[in-house]
Amino acid sequence: MEHHPMDVVIYTTPTCPDCHALKHWLEASGVPYEERDLTDVTIMEEVRARTGVRVAPITFAGSGEFFYGTFASQRPKIAAALGLTAENQEGNGS
Repeated sequence: MEHHPMDVVIYTTPTCPDCHALKHWLEASGVPYEERDLTDVTIMEEVRARTGVRVAPITFAGSGEFFYGTFASQRPKIAAALGLTAENQEGNGS
């Protein structure tokens, strides 16, 4: 597994299809992450206060940079933030 210098934290919900796709892609790409459940009111309020965003998934990569929206819209931004190349991105052509 590759080691990425940045911490990745994802805020998800159990029923969110984009959340599942994001987790699968991070795992397949060898990117470790911490997951936080937005169904916990305390966690939801914390991330909303930090970002102003109320949608899942929300991804933090590195020092305060965050992305939200569909997995398809987040994937290239997260890959760039983490320095992933096409060779180590699972599902790059989809």
